[in-house]
Amino acid sequence: MSPGDDDLMELGHIVGVHGVKGQVKVFSNTSPRENIVKYSPWLLEHHGLKKTVKISGNYQGKNVIARIEEITDRNQAHDLIGAKIFINRSQLPRLQKGDYYWSQLMGLQVINTLDIKLGIIDHMLETGANDVMVVRGDRERLIPYVMDEVIINIDLDKQQVVVDWDADF
Repeated sequence: MSPGDDDLMELGHIVGVHGVKGQVKVFSNTSPRENIVKYSPWLLEHHGLKKTVKISGNYQGKNVIARIEEITDRNQAHDLIGAKIFINRSQLPRLQKGDYYWSQLMGLQVINTLDIKLGIIDHMLETGANDVMVVRGDRERLIPYVMDEVIINIDLDKQQVVVDWDADF
């Protein structure tokens, strides 16, 4: 994406075609996965080109299937394989105070209560019991995302997360 695209959020990408009428299979980063089809329009980016498209879709078996307006056959859909799917952040529901989208946490500096820099949040893992921050610094650390126990404070303005976590862990 280009520098002016700070308001965009990547939600997934097109991984294949479905049927003969131009539907596409989608890999979704949303939770639940089928929520990706609730965010129309999408901005598709493919081969350096960007295009805003209206979509509809549903969840079929293990796949998220989307119909893109103006795409009417399998060949057109096939040309979109690999396209990244973005939406404008304003399309997301507002969260309650203290809740965050994972995308808001990526890239934040993580320090512990002793003011030791542990690294930057690279990505998040969903483990079932609780989410885990993957923090890259002098080494990789897996820090449980448990508010008020491990996560002491998140300050988006300072781009910082304070954790109760020993630097030796």
